[in-house]
Amino acid sequence: MLRSMTAFASAEADTGQGSLAIELRSVNHRYLELGLRLPEELRALEPAVRERVAARLARGKVDLGLRWKPAAASAAEIAVDEALVARLADTAQMLAAKFPQLNVDFASLLGWPGVLLDRGTDQESLRQAALRLLDAALDEMVAARGREGERLGGFLRERLDAIERIVADVRAHMPEVRNALRARFDSRLAELKLPLEPGRIEQEVVLQMQRIDVDEELDRLTAHIAEARRVFGLKEAVGRRLDFLMQEFNREANTLGSKAADPRTTNAAVELKVLIEQMREQVQNLE
Repeated sequence: MLRSMTAFASAEADTGQGSLAIELRSVNHRYLELGLRLPEELRALEPAVRERVAARLARGKVDLGLRWKPAAASAAEIAVDEALVARLADTAQMLAAKFPQLNVDFASLLGWPGVLLDRGTDQESLRQAALRLLDAALDEMVAARGREGERLGGFLRERLDAIERIVADVRAHMPEVRNALRARFDSRLAELKLPLEPGRIEQEVVLQMQRIDVDEELDRLTAHIAEARRVFGLKEAVGRRLDFLMQEFNREANTLGSKAADPRTTNAAVELKVLIEQMREQVQNLE
């Protein structure tokens, strides 16, 4: 399946205990790299979040930000951890003897992590709501990646069709190239007006024909075209497969150019390399 690695998705939900919001951004990357920003209340979800993202996305640098805004708590829902406050007070008194300028007020104590306990938040319910919201955002991101992938797929198929036409044109004019080469060779031999062994002449002709023989390169290009079309239809992520195929395409185009015996073949090799490079640049965007 052709899916882009570049996408954005977001989702929000009101849990009754407060509001949750999530944002997902992804860009190209060789592997899957996930950056997380989770609120302290949901820090324990990190393993589950990583597992869910890895199950849906194969590649890309993904930034995930989750925000939690609790609803205003009533006085009945707030409690103080008296044991913790007592320990903090003892510590403050001990330090006060050494540091007379030390001043700890009541508000500062309340701000210490864990002093205020919010009994109104159902942690398990909140975590499940966050995971449901993550699933919704991942659905949106996968869909967005798929839409962009289809657009890139149209671009790639157009270039692949153009490559196929060039290969067919080169294959069609190769007999003419061979005949022209044989005619030039015979003409030069006639100009020499020297006695030559027929067997030696045929060996030289065969050698020259082998040097310009591009049938193998054309066959490989044809096979690569068929393989690319097959890969386009796979259900899995195909970016790496196509990236490897682009290397194979380029290798055959280079060899075709090195064996070119006429301007048409040379121009065809150049056009092939341009098309292959255009495809390679876009393949870098695919998951």
